[in-house]
Amino acid sequence: MILPGATLGMLGGGQLGRMFTVAARTMGYHVIVLDPNPESPAGKFATDHVCAEYGDPSALEYLARTCAAITTEFENVPAVALEQLAMSCVVRPGAKAVSIAQDRIREKAFLREFEVPVVRFAVVRSEADLEAALLLTGQPALLKVSRFGYDGKGQARVSNLEEARAAWDLMEREPCVLEELLTLEAEISVVLARGADGQIATFPIAENVHRNGILDLTIVPTRVSAAVQREAVVLAQTIAERLEYVGVLAVEYFVLAGGQLVVNEIAPRPHNSGHYTLDACITSQFEQQVRALCGLPLGPTRLLTPAVMVNLLGDLWSPNCDEPDWSAVLRDPRIKLHLYGKGTPRPGRKMGHFTCLDENPEVALAVALATRSALS
Repeated sequence: MILPGATLGMLGGGQLGRMFTVAARTMGYHVIVLDPNPESPAGKFATDHVCAEYGDPSALEYLARTCAAITTEFENVPAVALEQLAMSCVVRPGAKAVSIAQDRIREKAFLREFEVPVVRFAVVRSEADLEAALLLTGQPALLKVSRFGYDGKGQARVSNLEEARAAWDLMEREPCVLEELLTLEAEISVVLARGADGQIATFPIAENVHRNGILDLTIVPTRVSAAVQREAVVLAQTIAERLEYVGVLAVEYFVLAGGQLVVNEIAPRPHNSGHYTLDACITSQFEQQVRALCGLPLGPTRLLTPAVMVNLLGDLWSPNCDEPDWSAVLRDPRIKLHLYGKGTPRPGRKMGHFTCLDENPEVALAVALATRSALS
């Protein structure tokens, strides 16, 4: 076990890195954040902020020499950097798992290899692939860039070959996947942690609502059937085991008619839909990330109270960046506000979230929606 007093490394300094850093420092660890943003939200809480690119040789050498263990807050960190760090210290999750999750083509091939249900898709690497891909998926379909897409960025709905060509041009003709457009009954996610000893702890399943490709709100407990929940947990645990994963992992699902599940994507890190755990579970996903990284026993994941988490985007700020009226949130003691300390707000940028807690899940949802409306 790596015990408090040791130094942990975090590649990435956004809100996920910030919440990991808060958890780690609360538990008594030192944290070094590597992030090229001088205003990194995580860097403001860290023991040290190394302001450099993720592949910077001297920065990586410093982390490897100083840290007992290193993790990451997002999947787009160069896998080669993780491989280099792993030669000198503990790195969790490993480069192999991250490299699969950061590439939609590799991810879908991995899932299909182990007969995990995925949406019907085709790989697009050339203009000639587009027409054949549309014949496979049907129309309309979703074109998604294979790497570096997130929160609805790097994807487009296309209704015919002409639109597909135009969208692919906008994506600079990068490798993509074209996915069948499905009719959904719900979207859910499983967030779990897996230790180096193979122990797995699964958080209560989250039910998610998206707006413009960005997570809008999360409802816990989910309203999908118990049978669907059991299947989702088994699939997520199987994926973690097949990846030989160590750390916190999220698996996003589409729920189709009749309760059929398909995996949308996997995220090798804590997840936006798991933010409710900060206020509603015995152990948060970020404390769990520290525990898995340091080889500590995983914490219990029991839900203490129903919760609804609402994302706060930069759209809520005025055109001249005035803060929203937070009294609309803070006057209700059932609501917990989390702001990420980011600089300039902009439309679609995640600036924070709030979580509404109530023993009655319907009341929690109603209060959360009313509070969001008051903020808007």
